[in-house]
Amino acid sequence: MKKKIVSVMLCAAMATTVLAGCGSSNTASTDAAAEETTEDVEAEATKEEAEDAEAAEGATDAAEVTTVEPGVLTMGTNATFPPYEYKDGDDVVGIDAEIAQAIADELGMELEIEDIAFDSIIPEIVSGKADMALAGMTVTEDRKASVDFSDTYATASQMIIVKEDSEIAGPDDLKGVTVGVQLGTTGDIYVSDLEADGTTVERYNKGFEAVQALSQGKIDAVVIDGEPAKTFVSETEGLKILDEAFTVEEYAIAVKKGNTELLDKVNGALETLKDNGTLDEIVAKYIKAE
Repeated sequence: MKKKIVSVMLCAAMATTVLAGCGSSNTASTDAAAEETTEDVEAEATKEEAEDAEAAEGATDAAEVTTVEPGVLTMGTNATFPPYEYKDGDDVVGIDAEIAQAIADELGMELEIEDIAFDSIIPEIVSGKADMALAGMTVTEDRKASVDFSDTYATASQMIIVKEDSEIAGPDDLKGVTVGVQLGTTGDIYVSDLEADGTTVERYNKGFEAVQALSQGKIDAVVIDGEPAKTFVSETEGLKILDEAFTVEEYAIAVKKGNTELLDKVNGALETLKDNGTLDEIVAKYIKAE
Protein backbone atom coordinates (compact mmCIF):
# COMPACT_ATOMS: atom_id res chain seq x y z
CA MET A 1 0.00 0.00 0.00
CA LYS A 2 2.81 2.38 0.90
CA LYS A 3 4.50 1.58 -2.40
CA LYS A 4 1.32 2.44 -4.28
CA ILE A 5 0.93 5.74 -2.42
CA VAL A 6 4.57 6.66 -3.04
CA SER A 7 4.18 5.84 -6.71
CA VAL A 8 1.11 8.01 -6.98
CA MET A 9 2.91 10.87 -5.21
CA LEU A 10 5.93 10.54 -7.50
CA CYS A 11 3.71 10.62 -10.58
CA ALA A 12 1.93 13.69 -9.27
CA ALA A 13 5.21 15.41 -8.57
CA MET A 14 6.53 14.60 -12.04
CA ALA A 15 3.33 15.81 -13.62
CA THR A 16 3.58 19.05 -11.68
CA THR A 17 7.19 19.48 -12.80
CA VAL A 18 6.28 18.85 -16.43
CA LEU A 19 3.38 21.28 -16.26
CA ALA A 20 5.57 23.86 -14.59
CA GLY A 21 8.15 23.41 -17.34
CA CYS A 22 5.53 23.79 -20.02
CA GLY A 23 4.19 26.85 -18.31
CA SER A 24 7.66 28.44 -18.24
CA SER A 25 8.18 27.69 -21.93
CA ASN A 26 4.84 29.19 -22.94
CA THR A 27 5.50 32.26 -20.84
CA ALA A 28 8.93 32.73 -22.40
CA SER A 29 7.50 32.32 -25.90
CA THR A 30 4.73 34.80 -25.16
CA ASP A 31 7.21 37.29 -23.75
CA ALA A 32 9.48 36.91 -26.81
CA ALA A 33 6.56 37.34 -29.19
CA ALA A 34 5.39 40.40 -27.31
CA GLU A 35 8.91 41.82 -27.43
CA GLU A 36 9.16 41.21 -31.19
CA THR A 37 5.74 42.82 -31.73
CA THR A 38 6.81 45.84 -29.70
CA GLU A 39 10.02 46.13 -31.73
CA ASP A 40 8.06 45.87 -35.00
CA VAL A 41 5.62 48.56 -33.87
CA GLU A 42 8.48 50.81 -32.77
CA ALA A 43 10.33 50.26 -36.08
CA GLU A 44 7.19 51.03 -38.08
CA ALA A 45 6.57 54.14 -35.97
CA THR A 46 10.16 55.27 -36.55
CA LYS A 47 9.76 54.72 -40.30
CA GLU A 48 6.51 56.68 -40.36
CA GLU A 49 8.11 59.48 -38.34
CA ALA A 50 10.99 59.65 -40.84
CA GLU A 51 8.56 59.72 -43.77
CA ASP A 52 6.49 62.41 -42.06
CA ALA A 53 9.63 64.44 -41.38
CA GLU A 54 10.71 64.09 -45.02
CA ALA A 55 7.26 65.11 -46.23
CA ALA A 56 7.26 68.07 -43.84
CA GLU A 57 10.71 69.10 -45.10
CA GLY A 58 9.44 68.90 -48.69
CA ALA A 59 6.38 70.95 -47.76
CA THR A 60 8.67 73.52 -46.15
CA ASP A 61 10.80 73.67 -49.31
CA ALA A 62 7.67 74.16 -51.43
CA ALA A 63 6.41 76.91 -49.13
CA GLU A 64 9.73 78.75 -49.31
CA VAL A 65 9.78 79.20 -53.10
CA THR A 66 7.75 81.49 -55.34
CA THR A 67 6.23 79.68 -58.33
CA VAL A 68 3.57 80.37 -60.95
CA GLU A 69 1.19 78.10 -59.05
CA PRO A 70 1.76 77.32 -55.35
CA GLY A 71 3.11 73.81 -54.82
CA VAL A 72 3.69 73.28 -58.55
CA LEU A 73 6.89 73.56 -60.61
CA THR A 74 6.04 74.63 -64.16
CA MET A 75 8.75 73.59 -66.60
CA GLY A 76 9.11 75.06 -70.08
CA THR A 77 10.68 72.93 -72.81
CA ASN A 78 10.58 72.08 -76.51
CA ALA A 79 9.90 68.36 -76.90
CA THR A 80 11.68 67.85 -80.23
CA PHE A 81 15.13 67.28 -78.81
CA PRO A 82 15.72 63.57 -78.09
CA PRO A 83 16.94 62.12 -75.79
CA TYR A 84 16.60 65.20 -73.57
CA GLU A 85 12.95 65.89 -74.33
CA TYR A 86 10.56 64.33 -76.80
CA LYS A 87 6.98 63.08 -77.05
CA ASP A 88 5.83 59.58 -76.15
CA GLY A 89 2.17 59.76 -77.11
CA ASP A 90 0.85 62.81 -75.29
CA ASP A 91 3.58 62.73 -72.64
CA VAL A 92 6.85 64.67 -72.66
CA VAL A 93 9.64 62.28 -71.70
CA GLY A 94 13.43 62.21 -71.72
CA ILE A 95 16.43 63.16 -69.59
CA ASP A 96 15.25 66.69 -68.79
CA ALA A 97 11.72 65.56 -67.98
CA GLU A 98 13.00 62.95 -65.52
CA ILE A 99 15.47 65.36 -63.91
CA ALA A 100 12.69 67.92 -63.48
CA GLN A 101 10.45 65.29 -61.87
CA ALA A 102 13.25 64.26 -59.51
CA ILE A 103 13.79 67.91 -58.52
CA ALA A 104 10.06 68.37 -57.92
CA ASP A 105 10.04 65.23 -55.76
CA GLU A 106 12.99 66.53 -53.73
CA LEU A 107 11.13 69.79 -53.12
CA GLY A 108 7.81 68.11 -52.34
CA MET A 109 6.13 69.72 -55.34
CA GLU A 110 4.13 68.63 -58.37
CA LEU A 111 5.59 69.00 -61.87
CA GLU A 112 3.81 70.48 -64.86
CA ILE A 113 5.49 70.50 -68.27
CA GLU A 114 4.70 73.01 -71.02
CA ASP A 115 5.81 72.07 -74.54
CA ILE A 116 6.44 75.29 -76.48
CA ALA A 117 8.67 76.62 -79.25
CA PHE A 118 12.32 76.77 -78.18
CA ASP A 119 12.68 80.49 -78.81
CA SER A 120 9.61 81.11 -76.62
CA ILE A 121 11.02 79.37 -73.53
CA ILE A 122 13.08 82.25 -72.07
CA PRO A 123 10.26 84.79 -72.70
CA GLU A 124 7.94 82.42 -70.78
CA ILE A 125 10.38 82.43 -67.85
CA VAL A 126 10.85 86.20 -67.99
CA SER A 127 7.09 86.86 -68.12
CA GLY A 128 6.44 84.54 -65.18
CA LYS A 129 4.41 81.96 -67.13
CA ALA A 130 6.92 79.19 -66.34
CA ASP A 131 9.16 78.65 -63.32
CA MET A 132 12.12 76.94 -64.93
CA ALA A 133 13.41 75.70 -68.25
CA LEU A 134 15.01 72.33 -68.89
CA ALA A 135 15.47 72.11 -72.64
CA GLY A 136 19.05 71.11 -73.35
CA MET A 137 19.73 74.79 -72.82
CA THR A 138 23.31 76.01 -72.96
CA VAL A 139 24.53 78.77 -70.68
CA THR A 140 25.49 81.84 -72.74
CA GLU A 141 26.20 85.44 -71.82
CA ASP A 142 23.21 86.64 -73.86
CA ARG A 143 20.86 84.30 -72.02
CA LYS A 144 22.36 85.19 -68.64
CA ALA A 145 21.25 88.76 -69.27
CA SER A 146 17.62 87.55 -69.23
CA VAL A 147 17.55 84.61 -66.80
CA ASP A 148 19.57 83.04 -64.00
CA PHE A 149 21.11 79.59 -64.46
CA SER A 150 21.55 76.68 -62.08
CA ASP A 151 24.69 74.64 -61.68
CA THR A 152 25.59 72.56 -64.75
CA TYR A 153 23.91 69.18 -64.99
CA ALA A 154 25.24 67.98 -68.38
CA THR A 155 27.99 68.65 -70.91
CA ALA A 156 27.23 68.51 -74.62
CA SER A 157 28.74 69.28 -78.02
CA GLN A 158 27.37 71.02 -81.10
CA MET A 159 28.04 68.57 -83.92
CA ILE A 160 27.97 68.88 -87.71
CA ILE A 161 25.75 66.62 -89.81
CA VAL A 162 26.45 66.31 -93.53
CA LYS A 163 25.66 63.92 -96.37
CA GLU A 164 27.91 60.88 -96.56
CA ASP A 165 29.51 62.10 -99.82
CA SER A 166 29.95 65.70 -98.61
CA GLU A 167 33.28 67.49 -99.02
CA ILE A 168 32.73 69.29 -95.69
CA ALA A 169 35.22 67.77 -93.24
CA GLY A 170 35.18 70.15 -90.27
CA PRO A 171 34.03 73.49 -88.83
CA ASP A 172 36.33 75.53 -91.10
CA ASP A 173 34.54 74.14 -94.15
CA LEU A 174 31.23 75.72 -93.10
CA LYS A 175 32.33 79.12 -94.34
CA GLY A 176 30.50 80.08 -97.52
CA VAL A 177 28.01 77.19 -97.48
CA THR A 178 24.37 76.88 -96.36
CA VAL A 179 23.92 75.58 -92.81
CA GLY A 180 20.66 74.60 -91.14
CA VAL A 181 20.03 75.20 -87.42
CA GLN A 182 17.14 75.12 -84.97
CA LEU A 183 15.87 78.63 -84.32
CA GLY A 184 17.08 80.15 -81.05
CA THR A 185 19.51 77.36 -80.13
CA THR A 186 23.22 77.77 -79.48
CA GLY A 187 23.78 76.20 -82.90
CA ASP A 188 21.89 79.18 -84.31
CA ILE A 189 23.94 81.59 -82.18
CA TYR A 190 27.35 80.13 -83.07
CA VAL A 191 26.71 79.53 -86.77
CA SER A 192 25.36 83.08 -87.10
CA ASP A 193 28.92 84.27 -86.44
CA LEU A 194 29.89 82.69 -89.76
CA GLU A 195 27.51 84.89 -91.75
CA ALA A 196 30.28 87.47 -91.96
CA ASP A 197 32.33 84.85 -93.85
CA GLY A 198 29.61 84.30 -96.44
CA THR A 199 27.77 81.43 -94.70
CA THR A 200 24.01 81.31 -95.25
CA VAL A 201 22.06 80.27 -92.17
CA GLU A 202 18.67 78.59 -92.63
CA ARG A 203 16.65 78.53 -89.40
CA TYR A 204 14.00 75.91 -88.62
CA ASN A 205 11.52 75.67 -85.76
CA LYS A 206 12.47 72.04 -85.12
CA GLY A 207 15.79 70.26 -85.40
CA PHE A 208 14.45 67.37 -87.47
CA GLU A 209 13.16 69.88 -90.04
CA ALA A 210 16.74 71.03 -90.62
CA VAL A 211 17.91 67.42 -90.95
CA GLN A 212 15.09 66.73 -93.40
CA ALA A 213 16.17 69.75 -95.51
CA LEU A 214 19.74 68.39 -95.55
CA SER A 215 18.54 64.98 -96.68
CA GLN A 216 16.58 66.65 -99.49
CA GLY A 217 19.65 68.60 -100.65
CA LYS A 218 18.25 72.01 -99.72
CA ILE A 219 21.18 72.84 -97.41
CA ASP A 220 24.79 71.66 -97.05
CA ALA A 221 25.06 70.89 -93.33
CA VAL A 222 23.25 70.98 -90.00
CA VAL A 223 24.74 72.11 -86.67
CA ILE A 224 22.92 70.65 -83.68
CA ASP A 225 23.59 69.08 -80.27
CA GLY A 226 25.38 65.75 -80.30
CA GLU A 227 22.75 63.44 -78.80
CA PRO A 228 19.86 64.60 -81.01
CA ALA A 229 22.29 64.42 -83.94
CA LYS A 230 22.85 60.71 -83.25
CA THR A 231 19.11 60.08 -83.16
CA PHE A 232 18.39 61.99 -86.36
CA VAL A 233 21.25 60.36 -88.31
CA SER A 234 20.23 56.87 -87.15
CA GLU A 235 16.75 57.53 -88.53
CA THR A 236 17.87 59.08 -91.85
CA GLU A 237 19.81 57.27 -94.56
CA GLY A 238 22.76 58.88 -96.29
CA LEU A 239 23.86 61.20 -93.46
CA LYS A 240 26.84 61.20 -91.10
CA ILE A 241 28.19 63.16 -88.13
CA LEU A 242 31.67 64.65 -88.45
CA ASP A 243 34.22 63.62 -85.82
CA GLU A 244 35.22 67.17 -84.90
CA ALA A 245 32.74 69.05 -82.70
CA PHE A 246 31.69 72.56 -83.67
CA THR A 247 31.65 73.63 -80.00
CA VAL A 248 31.56 72.08 -76.51
CA GLU A 249 29.06 73.52 -74.04
CA GLU A 250 27.24 73.01 -70.74
CA TYR A 251 23.53 72.56 -70.00
CA ALA A 252 21.84 74.19 -67.00
CA ILE A 253 18.36 75.04 -65.71
CA ALA A 254 17.03 78.55 -66.34
CA VAL A 255 14.88 80.36 -63.76
CA LYS A 256 13.48 83.89 -63.58
CA LYS A 257 16.16 86.45 -62.86
CA GLY A 258 16.21 87.33 -59.16
CA ASN A 259 14.23 84.27 -57.98
CA THR A 260 17.09 83.24 -55.69
CA GLU A 261 14.87 81.12 -53.43
CA LEU A 262 13.91 78.81 -56.30
CA LEU A 263 17.44 78.83 -57.74
CA ASP A 264 18.94 77.80 -54.39
CA LYS A 265 16.39 74.99 -53.96
CA VAL A 266 17.00 73.74 -57.51
CA ASN A 267 20.77 73.75 -56.96
CA GLY A 268 20.33 71.93 -53.65
CA ALA A 269 18.17 69.29 -55.31
CA LEU A 270 20.67 68.90 -58.17
CA GLU A 271 23.48 68.38 -55.67
CA THR A 272 21.46 65.67 -53.90
CA LEU A 273 20.67 63.96 -57.22
CA LYS A 274 24.36 64.02 -58.17
CA ASP A 275 25.50 62.70 -54.78
CA ASN A 276 22.99 59.84 -54.58
CA GLY A 277 23.58 58.73 -58.18
CA THR A 278 20.08 59.55 -59.46
CA LEU A 279 21.36 61.99 -62.09
CA ASP A 280 23.78 59.42 -63.54
CA GLU A 281 21.04 56.78 -63.56
CA ILE A 282 18.69 59.05 -65.51
CA VAL A 283 21.34 59.92 -68.11
CA ALA A 284 22.46 56.28 -68.45
CA LYS A 285 18.86 55.27 -69.15
CA TYR A 286 18.88 57.35 -72.35
CA ILE A 287 22.56 57.63 -73.33
CA LYS A 288 24.50 54.39 -73.50
CA ALA A 289 28.22 54.47 -72.78
CA GLU A 290 30.32 54.03 -75.90
